[in-house]
Amino acid sequence: MVPDVPIYLIRHGQTDWNAEGRFQGQHDIPLNEIGRGQASRNGILLQSLIGDHVTDFGFVSSPMTRTRQTMELVRAAMHLDTSAYATNEALVELCFGDWEGRTLSELKSLFPEAMQRREADKWNFVPPGEKAESYEILSWRVSGWLQSVTGPTVCVTHGGVMRSIIKLCSASGAIEASETDIRQDSILKLEAGRLTWIAA
Repeated sequence: MVPDVPIYLIRHGQTDWNAEGRFQGQHDIPLNEIGRGQASRNGILLQSLIGDHVTDFGFVSSPMTRTRQTMELVRAAMHLDTSAYATNEALVELCFGDWEGRTLSELKSLFPEAMQRREADKWNFVPPGEKAESYEILSWRVSGWLQSVTGPTVCVTHGGVMRSIIKLCSASGAIEASETDIRQDSILKLEAGRLTWIAA
């Protein structure tokens, strides 16, 4: 299932909801100033990593505003056409259902029993709400995307998607994958079944 081609994974830059510690999920929140700077710096870093081989790579993004803004800033920093990339619905963030827009402290106060269940099994917990997903459910659609990758790829996506890839493509278990800090100022490289964080 692990592609045998290099994939560079970039989490979207910071948004105001990230800064406030809010569950963002599928709410379409734009980048803030810090996030725009992170995206541009990741573009400069990516240029240093793939250099003259950039034409070998496909570029794909989640269709959400914050990921598309990140992709376009990455490509601008690489002096590439900012619109020349694909989007894929499978790369959309985990849906947190009715919890989107809330902070952890708010949820612990409002829904203490549900939060205890989440803390006991974060990977499989499904928040309340019609379209809500667990990380396990999210990993099903992410797995389908991974199986479709046939060439070197740059992917701009979300923290939950990257946690799914960590679980699917490494020896990390569900607990480790669900607790991993997914950085917005670095790039995660997947190649030959090995995951490596790269920072400027």
